[in-house]
Amino acid sequence: MKVSSVFKVKSPEIRALHLTWIAFFITFYVWFNMAPLASSMLKSVDWLTQDDIKLFAICNVALTIPARIIVGMALDRFGPRRVFSILMVTMSVPALVFAFGDTMTQLLVSRLVLSSIGASFVVGIHMTALWFKPRDIGFAEGFYAGWGNFGSAAAAMTLPTIAITMYAGDDGWRWAIAQSAIVMAAYGVYYWFGITDGPDPKAHRKPRKAAAMEVSSWADMIKLILWTIPLVGVLGILVWRIQNMGYLSTTGAVIAYLVIVAVVIYQIVQILRVNVPILKEGVPEDDKYPFSSVAALNSTYFANFGAELAVVSMLPMFFEQTWGLSAAMAGLIAASFAFVNLVARPMGGMVSDRMGNRRFVMLSYMFGIGIGFVLMAMLNSSWPLIVAVAITIFTSFFVQGAEGATFGIIPSIKRRITGQISGMAGAYGNVGAVVYLTIFTFVTPTQFFYIIAAGAFLSWLICFLWLKEPEGGFAEEYHVSSVDRMIEEQALLKAEQAAR
Repeated sequence: MKVSSVFKVKSPEIRALHLTWIAFFITFYVWFNMAPLASSMLKSVDWLTQDDIKLFAICNVALTIPARIIVGMALDRFGPRRVFSILMVTMSVPALVFAFGDTMTQLLVSRLVLSSIGASFVVGIHMTALWFKPRDIGFAEGFYAGWGNFGSAAAAMTLPTIAITMYAGDDGWRWAIAQSAIVMAAYGVYYWFGITDGPDPKAHRKPRKAAAMEVSSWADMIKLILWTIPLVGVLGILVWRIQNMGYLSTTGAVIAYLVIVAVVIYQIVQILRVNVPILKEGVPEDDKYPFSSVAALNSTYFANFGAELAVVSMLPMFFEQTWGLSAAMAGLIAASFAFVNLVARPMGGMVSDRMGNRRFVMLSYMFGIGIGFVLMAMLNSSWPLIVAVAITIFTSFFVQGAEGATFGIIPSIKRRITGQISGMAGAYGNVGAVVYLTIFTFVTPTQFFYIIAAGAFLSWLICFLWLKEPEGGFAEEYHVSSVDRMIEEQALLKAEQAAR
């Protein structure tokens, strides 16, 4: 697939790609619509404090992790068209509540619920995988993610202007947020009618059970359980942070910890319920897949997307304090880390498509991330600013490219459970952000960059040992196993019986 192909809007798959990245762009625009207006909120609402804004920022990512797992399961069962449309329409409600909330409880709860919108990323990943062939999936996924991710930067650039120029007054921020919510709901309705789940009904293949990911061996089931625990367990860190900030009592924290434990136990039970019968019956050879590859890609997204979210939040202050820049100039320079997304992430997918070896590309990008953050750790005021900016862009290039390479592999691992694999890997990106941001509160920026570099090198080692080159990763069509055909036949039989 060539770069020029994205301009062929009459092509059904290219039209689907554009419709989907726009949906992703809008959801991320809404997800990050608070930070640019935080100062306006503080001026407008006299009972809000800086600590309240920090708490809202924590809530803004709290439910993204479990939401990505739940949405991943829903994708494989209901298809991305329905899930994306419903997600956009329903999440407009908490966005509107936040816009016009006049109590701490309303703002807190609405922001917490709205954090679920971060799951939108995995929906579009699945939709794109349904429309594009294995040989083109890397660039398509990278283009979708790179341009969709830009929604967060677009929110930062436009929302303050919209609040001031279109809705002058103390409540301008409220109407700016409300406008973004209304646009998202409207596009959600349009998306329902404007796209299908792939070029034909057979493109979307459902798993036997959507309650948990299917695996191919008893050893893989143990690995799945071990890799599932941190996805919910990491919420314990958020509970700890909220309690330390004084917004949650000891009793409330204990209740939250118990809920987290209960959810982890529930997920383990679901894994056992889904997989024990399948494994006892025996998995056909043509339906097996290596879960170790899933685990390896979980680690890459932890180390690349998790690092991106963490670094973007601290980079402006790093430049401001290290080189004595103004806040505006530091923010502009730091924004280069996110702007690279527009080019680097699609390029990561394209390189994965064209090199003929997706595993090698993944390893190369992860190693590049490690080198980049080691260089950033060495930066100080004695370095020329232009060199520091160049190193930042260099590092970002590998970070965003690695993200594209990760999702250039995922659709080829196991077509039937692409939604669940995407959901799990995507959630690990948020796990990485929570872990890295928590570590940042205890270390210096130099130490922080070294720690992130160590995470990248560790992920490189995991990929070197576990990641397998996906079979059929450059084929004309995705592999269809005997189990896929059986599920399809059963679905047709049910449809015929229902029609009688």
